[in-house]
Parts: sequence; structure tokens; C-alpha cells
Amino acid sequence: MQMQKRIVDGVQVLIGTDNVYADLGFPDAEEMLVKARLAYKITEIIQAKGWTQQQAAEATGMAQPKVSQMLRGQFHGISEVKLMECLTRLGRPVQIVVGKPGRKKSAGPVEVVFA
Repeated sequence: MQMQKRIVDGVQVLIGTDNVYADLGFPDAEEMLVKARLAYKITEIIQAKGWTQQQAAEATGMAQPKVSQMLRGQFHGISEVKLMECLTRLGRPVQIVVGKPGRKKSAGPVEVVFA
């Protein structure tokens, strides 16, 4: 889906999609969005527990510098699998659901949904 252009009060405005990474032209936009959502949930859990980065590192099995990067939104070097593993180590079940094929013949979307 492409961004739409609108004129608001005489100013051209771009209306983004649901994926800011796609809007910015990242080639791996879907992967980035999935990782961002997983990292955000991990960050929420860590903050709710009031943990230090070292405590979070011990609980998630990640090195403290990696935890620090993730908490700052820098998750390029962390795989989706590692982020899902962190969630399970934090007591959150992770479920992967493979849906029925869509009507389009292109690759299906990857989505993160929190219960």
C-alpha cells in the first residue's frame, strides 16, 4: 500500500500506512515492524517489573548491551526468534498461527497480535 497525498489547509500532507518502515522505504519493512512490536512488548514487561538492564539480561538470556540496544529501539542485530525466546523466558506464551492462503499470489503478511 502506498502513502496517500492530501492537501490540508493548503499544505500537502502524506498519509502513512500501518508500517512506518515501508513508508520510509526500508527493503525489510515487514521484518522490521514485527521486530519492533516484539521489542516493544519486551520493553513494556521489563519496565513494569522495574528491572535494571542487568536483571532484564539475566531474565531474557540476552547480554546486557543487547538489552540496552533493544530498550533504545535498536534491534537490527536481534532476530525475531531471539525476541520470541525472550518473551517465553519472561513467562509470555508465543503462538505462531499459519493462516489459509489469501487471494493474492504474493507473499502473505506477517503480523504480531498480543492477547
